[in-house]
Amino acid sequence: MALTLPAHPDPLTDRLHTGGLLHELAHGLGGPFHYLLPERFDANLADFRAALSEAGVDGAVHYAKKANKASVFMDRCAAAGAGADVASLGELRDALGHGVRGEDLVVTGPAKSAELLHVAARQGALITVDALDELDRLLALDTPRPIRALLRRHPPAQPRSRFGLDEAQMDEALRRCAEAGGAVRMEGFSFHLSGYALQPRADLAGELVELCLKARTLGLPADRISIGGGFPVDYVAAEDWARFLDGHDPRHYHGHKAFAVGEFYPYHSPVAGADALRAILAARPGGSGTSLAQRLREARVALLVEPGRALLDRAGSSVFRVQGVKDRTGYGIVTVDGTSLSLSEQWFNSEYLPEPVLLPQEHREDGPYEACVGGASCLDSDLLTWRRIRFPARPRYGDLLVYPNTAGYQMDSNESPFHDLPLPPKVVIDHGGDRPRWRLDH
Repeated sequence: MALTLPAHPDPLTDRLHTGGLLHELAHGLGGPFHYLLPERFDANLADFRAALSEAGVDGAVHYAKKANKASVFMDRCAAAGAGADVASLGELRDALGHGVRGEDLVVTGPAKSAELLHVAARQGALITVDALDELDRLLALDTPRPIRALLRRHPPAQPRSRFGLDEAQMDEALRRCAEAGGAVRMEGFSFHLSGYALQPRADLAGELVELCLKARTLGLPADRISIGGGFPVDYVAAEDWARFLDGHDPRHYHGHKAFAVGEFYPYHSPVAGADALRAILAARPGGSGTSLAQRLREARVALLVEPGRALLDRAGSSVFRVQGVKDRTGYGIVTVDGTSLSLSEQWFNSEYLPEPVLLPQEHREDGPYEACVGGASCLDSDLLTWRRIRFPARPRYGDLLVYPNTAGYQMDSNESPFHDLPLPPKVVIDHGGDRPRWRLDH
């Protein structure tokens, strides 16, 4: 019996899947593609902003651009007056080119290039400082306005993290900022935490509030903190996720491939997206005292968040055409016209677990068919899905497989034109009229 893990039902994508639009796009584009649903991005952004407003906390949402390269999401940020989190000169230029204001950009990432620091400072972006030598390079810049900076705190609970300033380095950074006078505006602190646990974010955020109060005694503004991203996304139902974890076994995978359950993304989360932000704001740092929201209000500290995946929840999917099917003992191998490089879990010795949906060219009732999904390359390890999926019918040449909810990292982080195969284009689908309309994302 196959191990199933369907994505949450989605009426909007179900309508797309039952019409002929995706087959027409596959025919016209001649290969795999991703479709994007910008109205979902808009709704997720509005929900994060509402979470801040409900808690009475001043703050801002910055879209983590690395999660998806599509231009349409930068357009939506600009239209909504939202910010962006960028980590390279290319990302910064792209955000500016789509209308996001320089002062609405947060520049993250370790050991930034001189070019990135120069442009970011001149555009009035907020620059996170990850090391003392980076602070020195920043203070040496000749700019027409004070340089806006956040000092990134090394997370004590994650001592192996390569990011941030430890306690001694933080004290030295504060001293240098205070001595720099009007050359720098040290606006507060930030951190980068791995994983998706919520309480550790509240705990470290509480420490950053105290750092703001300390910095003010040195004459520094210190009126905001950034807790980054890492807001979980809920892809599948709780009972399906529990059943999957309980039944997980290499026998369910092609070649008895062994995956470590602990390395899978937590595809079910009971508290996800903007509700995760609400939970962080309601949490008590250190497990005692007042809530984080109250501490922010009392200290007059604004909260910056940088969600990526969470803003892209249900905002896009990936579509592949079936190029062939072969039988093995007890199951089959479906080969599609793309590669596993379009699904980024390969980075993490894992795979994208929400299973693809089969869209046949015509209705047929030839019974269920169990198969894994391979890519079009010559690599034996090129499988989009090692797990044997129980399809409602045997896939055939020209059918489509739709991987649901892949806009967050999946369609962008690991893509490659291997074999000179073109990268799957992105198609923006608009539901504003009486029928879906589409355009290529540029």
